[in-house]
Amino acid sequence: MNCATGGFPTLRHNELRDFTAAALSEVCHNVAIEPVLQPLSGESFRYATANVENEARLDVSAHGFWGSRHQKAFFDVRIFNPTAPSYRNTAVTSLYRRFERDKQRMYEQRIRDVEMGSFTPLVFSSTFGGMGSAATVAYKRLASILSTQRGQSYSSVVSWIRCSTSFSLPRSAVTCLRGARSHRGSPVTIGALDLAISEGQVLPSH
Repeated sequence: MNCATGGFPTLRHNELRDFTAAALSEVCHNVAIEPVLQPLSGESFRYATANVENEARLDVSAHGFWGSRHQKAFFDVRIFNPTAPSYRNTAVTSLYRRFERDKQRMYEQRIRDVEMGSFTPLVFSSTFGGMGSAATVAYKRLASILSTQRGQSYSSVVSWIRCSTSFSLPRSAVTCLRGARSHRGSPVTIGALDLAISEGQVLPSH
């Protein structure tokens, strides 16, 4: 679940990032994946853990999500494994709060003071399929404006969002557990294509 070999945790993260961006694109303007933040010009921040990199990126941004058409809303996804040994003695609710706080200390003041926008951390549990309080509020807001846009009931849309995120997490968790992390069983490369055709006695099509 934590092994980065093979890129499976990244795939897990990107699936939720892309789902969020796709849903936002129905109701917001200028939706972007991995938007680059404006470079800093001497600003100082309250927390030492604030991200001050000039090439810092967040996962998704969109105009008009929280009401003001001109304000940009930024979102950043964090998925944690609650069964990791280091979290064994910590309640899942406490982990949600911890990771939301960590994200806020990294980005919130920079987004507010430099980007003049809003920041929402989207924290998920990789195995339980749950989400933190900030993500819950954000997806309820998304369901509300989507239901108006689509002409569907709020309960139907919020159920669709919950199902989409809840199924995405266990599905990607299975991929992390069962995905191949070696070169064995890898597909035939282009360089070996002629040999494969010859050995398989495949006739060329006309």
